[in-house]
Amino acid sequence: MSTPSPRIQFEVERQGGRAPLLTVENCHDPVRWAEENREALRVAVDEHGAVLVRGLGLRDPAEVADTFQRLVPGGLMPDREAFAARQPYLDGVYSSLTWPANQPMCMHHELSYALEFPGLMLFACLQAPSVGGVTGLADARAVLDAIPPDIVRRFERDGWLLARSYNEDIGASYQEAFGVSDRADVESYCRTHQIEFEWQPDGELRTRQRRPAVVRHPATGQRCWFNQVAFLSEWTIAPEVREYLVDVYGPDGLPFNTRFGNGEPIGEDIVALLNEVYEAHTLRTPWETGDLMLVDNVSMAHSREAYEGPREILVGMAEPRNVFDLANHTQDGAR
Repeated sequence: MSTPSPRIQFEVERQGGRAPLLTVENCHDPVRWAEENREALRVAVDEHGAVLVRGLGLRDPAEVADTFQRLVPGGLMPDREAFAARQPYLDGVYSSLTWPANQPMCMHHELSYALEFPGLMLFACLQAPSVGGVTGLADARAVLDAIPPDIVRRFERDGWLLARSYNEDIGASYQEAFGVSDRADVESYCRTHQIEFEWQPDGELRTRQRRPAVVRHPATGQRCWFNQVAFLSEWTIAPEVREYLVDVYGPDGLPFNTRFGNGEPIGEDIVALLNEVYEAHTLRTPWETGDLMLVDNVSMAHSREAYEGPREILVGMAEPRNVFDLANHTQDGAR
């Protein structure tokens, strides 16, 4: 008779400045463990916003895919509208975004600019870097409370706008982002997903999408700061890189940039303030090879810090949500 895999004995460890941590001992079958402990683990995510599970010993993409599938019976979502390329593995499992190792990815909520976004993020570490590379976490409710009220009111009133320019040189191409290559299919996708689009004479695609900046959590109704205003801003790009991009593509040809929902610019001071608030609320736990992490994508923002050495983090997305279903009634103009 086989020995039952260890069930969660909930105490999720909370330490100052660290992600909620669950340590599993003597786990020889992470796929089975995930299936048997799925409901308890989901309760932990609901309570804490995120849980890092250590001790599963995840070893390869196939095992990660099986583990993810056991944790989300509704299935994993395809990746659409990513602003940088991902390597697809199998069964809705992807690499982390292609992004320079020496440049951090600031706090954000995955696909918060999309009409349909994942309510749950799943991460698995197959190789921890030698230095850095932490996936930081920040509570979106605490972040919202820490942002000056006048800034919050403006974003609640106007929402935010993401402007993108797709070219062959930087970031994801529109074929990679939308999963289609024919222009008519791209235009159909944009119309269906409330994205304004314009083709340039050289064939470059430019898009604009207006979204709410504050939403209510689908389970608790709590207000959450939910966007990528700071991360996808021109002011978060390294100055030398931004200057080069503006010189080559022009100020309207940046691969991405954010504005208020009415189209007015967002000042460098506001972006700096938002990143300072995120920094003050960031929880950091260094990855160990074999780790699993589940993150509520509404109540928690996440980031990726700069690193050295090989790093392999696999990603899955689940529990699709429509962003306007969660928006406050005051944000109707963000459509």
